[in-house]
Amino acid sequence: MGDNMIKGWSWTILALLVVMVVGSWEARMADSAPTAAQCKEERRVGINACKPVVYGKLPTPECCERIRVGHTECVCPVITPKLAALIDVNRFVKLIEGCGRRVPRHFKCGSITTP
Repeated sequence: MGDNMIKGWSWTILALLVVMVVGSWEARMADSAPTAAQCKEERRVGINACKPVVYGKLPTPECCERIRVGHTECVCPVITPKLAALIDVNRFVKLIEGCGRRVPRHFKCGSITTP
């Protein structure tokens, strides 16, 4: 794989994680914490459901559902300062709000803080 292709896939994965992170701040408190295996599966399903967002499309109903049911404890730990520097948080906040969710001001997840 060429350097540009690797960077492209890195951006794709990062963008999808951000969509999940910003949209999943209200994980249900009654739910027990997910296991590492459950988190891995949740990230995989979310990334697959939200792939069109990376290509400039609006979130699909499946993507919006993933955003609504995601757990921050599954995604936040993987958002490093290096990854956060590549993200346009404002764009993703708008996408999340397009799924019918309000994004809290100054929400912190990993190295990302919403405006």
